[in-house]
Amino acid sequence: MKAAIIESVGKAVVAEVPDPTPGPRDVVVEVAACGLCGTDLHILQGEFAPTLPVVPGHEFAGQVVGVGKGVTEVSIGDQVAVDPSLYCHECRYCREGHNNLCERWAAIGVTTAGGAAQYAVAPVANCVRLPEHIRTQDAALIEPLSCAVRGYDVLRARLGARVLIYGSGTMGLMMLELAKRTGAASVDVVDLNPDRLATAERLGVSGSGAHPDDLDRPRGWDVVIDATGNAAAIQDGLDRVAKAGTFLQFGVADYATRVTIDPYRIYNQEITITGSMAVLHSFERAAELFAAGVLDPDVFISDRLSLAQYPEALSKFAAGEGRKIVVVP
Repeated sequence: MKAAIIESVGKAVVAEVPDPTPGPRDVVVEVAACGLCGTDLHILQGEFAPTLPVVPGHEFAGQVVGVGKGVTEVSIGDQVAVDPSLYCHECRYCREGHNNLCERWAAIGVTTAGGAAQYAVAPVANCVRLPEHIRTQDAALIEPLSCAVRGYDVLRARLGARVLIYGSGTMGLMMLELAKRTGAASVDVVDLNPDRLATAERLGVSGSGAHPDDLDRPRGWDVVIDATGNAAAIQDGLDRVAKAGTFLQFGVADYATRVTIDPYRIYNQEITITGSMAVLHSFERAAELFAAGVLDPDVFISDRLSLAQYPEALSKFAAGEGRKIVVVP
């Protein structure tokens, strides 16, 4: 079969690899679509993946075409979305319910071969069957949506909050859609990319601009979400949190990214700074929300490229072009 491979730092190719073989509790999925994510760029930069080469792709969905001898939960022909998370279920964090912080954390498409291929293997426990009305090529959006749902779990959003989101890429737009549905009084979005900002405006925002100073919020925001991972945005966002407010670090920053905080202000104004890491007990809920139409795939997916174009898709994504880019084997 054909698969994309990140061979070494800065080098991605498409090549023939052996067809996957399922273990007793695994399924083989014929991939319908695989989304690109900032994590894929980090892997290309030599971060996150413990070893290279690796077949990337942790956002994917498709049709079950093979099952291990111990699989009874799904059948050949079922359409599924795949939660890429792989936990040990033995370490302290797993036992305490913080599986996403597993000491042996692994993920399909990061530590093992992923969905940027014609076929991919996944544990049956990670497969969520999709209702018939969902286009499977759109269901690659479920994994990033599950990350956004986890972010709102961390926020414990309260009614009437004033929300500011940095970044209107896929994740910023998903956080926007969830903010509107969790009772925010206002949702503002800032982005330096006018095309992406236009999409946020199309989805409905209270205010938008290239910089928070373009918005009239003298008291700041109750909730500030960084969906960029950019140091300048993070630094600015920390200063925009209102008294008793919360800053959520949601965007994935490079390992070397550093910002400064004002400890006295955090103490004196009771500001919370928190983070949200990947997926935790949120994939099934994201699948339910997706099936209910919380996202419009035709708005979120800007490009559908062939698997043979995977290196070009990575370059396009790295350049900040489009919104969600998916490859279609």
